[in-house]
Amino acid sequence: MVSASRPAVGQLPTVLVTGFEPFGGQELNPSSLAAQALDGAEVAGHRIVGAVVPTAFGDSVEALRGLLMRHRPGLVLVTGQAGGRAALSLERVAINVNDARIPDNAGAQPVDTPVVAGAPAAFFTTLPIKAMFSALLAEGIAAEVSQTAGTFVCNHTFYGLMHELAVNKDLQGVRGGLIHVPWLPGQGQPSMPLAQIVAGLKVAIACALATREDIRKEAGALN
Repeated sequence: MVSASRPAVGQLPTVLVTGFEPFGGQELNPSSLAAQALDGAEVAGHRIVGAVVPTAFGDSVEALRGLLMRHRPGLVLVTGQAGGRAALSLERVAINVNDARIPDNAGAQPVDTPVVAGAPAAFFTTLPIKAMFSALLAEGIAAEVSQTAGTFVCNHTFYGLMHELAVNKDLQGVRGGLIHVPWLPGQGQPSMPLAQIVAGLKVAIACALATREDIRKEAGALN
């Protein structure tokens, strides 16, 4: 296993934020635009590295693994597009299943296959999503705690991230999770402007960096 590089003396610690390529015939993906907008920004004494990973099963996790080993972040935030949602969705759980309703950008359409064979059925996020939820609402940014990340490439990558953080000794102590973002206004409704998405992600990152133990707050779902 290749050892990850550590921040040089005097270099700010890193937060890795990823987005996905456009998919499903669309020309834009707000998650990739947000990751690119955040690249190089500083939040709470940390430097953000923004990157775009392929919207493709397998390739997305491989690209993410390379980014993890190259940048050795202390915090990782995968972002993805969730058309039809009206808020920043803080995902609670990644499940070990691929079940693609449409092909990915490489033409693959796995159905009922594991993300990682023989691995646990699910991983919970290690981000303080309830505290992040409260922080976003306090800033007037629409947010929700989501109980499902779907079964497409977003969940695939989320699960791949959490599995890597669990088994890779070079990444011990690194926390991570997934936030789904709404469409941009030109893509359909409901939507959220890119500037608000970026602002919300900054709020969420700052809260995650400041919060080691999550708060207890009602944010569940009835169905």
